[in-house]
Amino acid sequence: MPQPPTTDLTHRPVSSPAGRIHVVEQGTGPLVLLVHGFPESWYSWRHQLPALAAAGYRVAAVDVRGYGRSSRPGAVDAYRMRELVADNVAVVEALGEESAVVIGHDWGSPIAANSALLRPDVFRAVGMLSVPYSPSGGPRPSEVFAGMGGEEEFYVSYFQEPGRAEAEIEPDVRGWLAGIYAALSGDTMPGPDLPDPHFITRGATMRERFPADRLPAWLSEQDLDAYAGEFERTGLSGALNRYRNMDRDWEELAEFNGAPITQPSLFIGGALDASTTWMGDAIKAYPTTLPGLVGSHILDGCGHWIQQERPEEINRLLVDWLNSLSAS
Repeated sequence: MPQPPTTDLTHRPVSSPAGRIHVVEQGTGPLVLLVHGFPESWYSWRHQLPALAAAGYRVAAVDVRGYGRSSRPGAVDAYRMRELVADNVAVVEALGEESAVVIGHDWGSPIAANSALLRPDVFRAVGMLSVPYSPSGGPRPSEVFAGMGGEEEFYVSYFQEPGRAEAEIEPDVRGWLAGIYAALSGDTMPGPDLPDPHFITRGATMRERFPADRLPAWLSEQDLDAYAGEFERTGLSGALNRYRNMDRDWEELAEFNGAPITQPSLFIGGALDASTTWMGDAIKAYPTTLPGLVGSHILDGCGHWIQQERPEEINRLLVDWLNSLSAS
């Protein structure tokens, strides 16, 4: 796959409640904020930055706090959802703008959704990739996750204890990243007859269920080096701390239980992605939870890393949606 141009990218640090957020910019026009997921960085938007800039938008991809060149607060509770929303607001303000469209993938999707929900005065529209919008509420998340998997452990529960997942990942960051990218990609994920990589045998590790020595088609050795180099420098604790705040978010966002997002919205998911299939009821509820929904798309044969697996298709859908916002 041809590598996207990077010569026109501008890297800058901006002040935020985290201390510093690293922003990568391209283009001029209405501001579009791109928020990545786990375990990634601004680099996961490398195909979208030039495409959206060419379409007439000022595009800013961030390193979420805890990742890359952004600040990494030491306290676990510094990674609560409200803090991440505050970072996004600070980025918009630091770039001299009053409003933005926010688009997120994986964990970036709920971060983007909550940015729109908590600060509709700043975020005029929201795009969500891979992880559907599901309003807060219901049972305590840790109790739900603990009840999943039976004799096995769900990966979110596995991530809860500080240091536990780090001890698995950090001795071989590059190998672990290659494994999880392959495990959740449409072209390399384990078949239905193989153990699900979202679950861990009690006392074992996640990587035991990752495909061995297989890189998905979208991931070059150069791309893997870019991701691994950042996590080898930063470690994984900042990234994993997002998972360790789900109960705190459940408590702190209780006033928004069941709340719809009324701004114009977009969802794109992969048909082979567990986030899409497990949360099918959330997608069916969109007429209630996303009354401003402009489009919902499920891409056949696509896995979790959607904007990297299908960059041209994602770019077309995003540009069409953004242009529709400008026209309305």
